[in-house]
Amino acid sequence: MSIINLTKDSYHNEVMETEKVVVIDFWATWCGPCKMMAPVVEEVAKDYPDVKVCKVNVDEEPELSNAFKIVSIPTIVVIKNGEIIDSVVGYRPKEDIEKIIKLVK
Repeated sequence: MSIINLTKDSYHNEVMETEKVVVIDFWATWCGPCKMMAPVVEEVAKDYPDVKVCKVNVDEEPELSNAFKIVSIPTIVVIKNGEIIDSVVGYRPKEDIEKIIKLVK
């Protein structure tokens, strides 16, 4: 499954109206750890086609970032049925993200 670039306008449709587990990566182009996290997020999207994987550029979507109270990036947020299940801040290996996904599936 491809990664969805999430915006404040697409958030409701993509996240609140789905029955899938949603993984959101909050990132920025200037963020070194975010660049390290990008291949991990891509692997998760490839290995978990039943999970909706989204990215939010915090510089382009400040309203969405503020709604999630993002203070540090990268931040990965996992949502199911419109509720935040868990979030992690900073670079994390794929296994950490997989553990959260497996808990909520």
